[in-house]
Amino acid sequence: MMSNLMAVELSIKSDQGGLCNGKMTWFVVLSCMMAAMGGVIFGYDIGITGGVTSMEPFLEKFFPKVYRKMKEDTEISNYCKFDSQLLTSFTSSMYVAGFIASFFASSITKAFGRKPSILLGGAAFLAGAALGGAAFNVYMLIFGRVLLGVGVGFANQAVPLYLSEMAPPRYRGAINNGFQFSIGIGALSANLINYGTEKIKGGWGWRISLALAAVPATILTLGAVFLPETPNSLIQLTDDTERAKLMLQRVRGTEDVQAELDDLIKASSISKTVEHPFKNIIKRKYRPQLVMAIAIPFFQQVTGINVIAFYAPILFRTIGLGESASLMSSVVTGIVGTGSTFISMLVVDKLGRRALFIFGGVQMLVSQIMVGGIMAAQLGDHGGVGEGYAYVVLILICVYVAGFGWSWGPLGWLVPSEIFPLEIRSAGQSIVVAVSFLFTFIVAQTFLAMLCHFKSGIFFFFGGWVVVMTAFVYYLLPETKNIPIEKMDRVWREHGFWNKIVGEMDEQTKIEAA
Repeated sequence: MMSNLMAVELSIKSDQGGLCNGKMTWFVVLSCMMAAMGGVIFGYDIGITGGVTSMEPFLEKFFPKVYRKMKEDTEISNYCKFDSQLLTSFTSSMYVAGFIASFFASSITKAFGRKPSILLGGAAFLAGAALGGAAFNVYMLIFGRVLLGVGVGFANQAVPLYLSEMAPPRYRGAINNGFQFSIGIGALSANLINYGTEKIKGGWGWRISLALAAVPATILTLGAVFLPETPNSLIQLTDDTERAKLMLQRVRGTEDVQAELDDLIKASSISKTVEHPFKNIIKRKYRPQLVMAIAIPFFQQVTGINVIAFYAPILFRTIGLGESASLMSSVVTGIVGTGSTFISMLVVDKLGRRALFIFGGVQMLVSQIMVGGIMAAQLGDHGGVGEGYAYVVLILICVYVAGFGWSWGPLGWLVPSEIFPLEIRSAGQSIVVAVSFLFTFIVAQTFLAMLCHFKSGIFFFFGGWVVVMTAFVYYLLPETKNIPIEKMDRVWREHGFWNKIVGEMDEQTKIEAA
């Protein structure tokens, strides 16, 4: 928690430019810290799953086939030990539920505001954590996961929007990256907890791991009761401009908010004319936003990061580290990821989004090719790799995680949450979350089978995607730093490629108006 505050304070000192009035206020900092608990929950869940599924008592109780295969079957290839559809569906059930929930979340977020969605997310999460910790058969376990998925679907849809709307434009990058930073904190605490509970003699440690998800969920649910609604949302919901103006003054810490308020009112009146945001977002004038809403979360998943996050302990066991060592090495990668996201919070509003995307992409590519090369050369179907090599792979995976931590990790949430005009913002964010869940699901569902068939080639497969996405950013993504969120449409009109698509639209509108 303290580190979030430090990040915010540091970013305040760093940049005094900008187009809208407003300084960072305690009011914003506290609201955003509460909301970012949604990220802690999501991260905790990603981290806990990978560790719990490599714990032997857990496998023995719920997935006896995998356990037997791991223990007794000496014929089986290193790369195929954990390939079980049931085990994978334990991990993936959450993403399917999240995928479906994010569409319902869109209409709730638009009709009732950002706050009720965050509240609902926290409540569903609490129920899921309780079921997971108390599970005595595989159905309870998976039903608990589905509830967690509903919680995450609501939280991931509402929280990034909440953060982007609350933040002053010139600190928007830092505050929104706080969401990914919280995901990192969540994943890191999960790894540490797994490392501890795995040592419990009675073999019931996994229950503690699963039930502790209730801690951030409680904070989020209670906090959401006290969270203020965003000014953008107030205007959209009530038309009460005075109330929105007071809220904006509190949030920005200054009396002079008229310019920003006018932008919000204008955006809101446009958004009121839109009856079906999902139909609307398909129109040509929103083409760049739609392309980004699908491409960015898709690319974020095919960087291969979730593979590292979910299956790091399994991966490290594959190359021959023991149970405890592999949980510990996940802690190391967790620290690296969180650290690099923290750095990204400090520099994203200075260096801009594009520079971080491209730099991180190159870094990820190089380390993936090297890991793939070592595993291809050293790890056959049987036996492990030498200890030296196992640590080299660990270091390279850290380099890779750092690259992700300051590029695609935080920016994959930041860029989509800041590019949509208000009239399609809720729908756009839903598409982002849905695409993200859909591909997380596909990657999680197929990864263990792919590892089994591609073997070390899997790193080259993801490396290929990193090349594609880095080129995509280079040619198609305009820079969005420091631009007020309701003035974002002009970056597309000034962009070489998108201008051909949305620029023509503007010409037509002018002709029609005349």
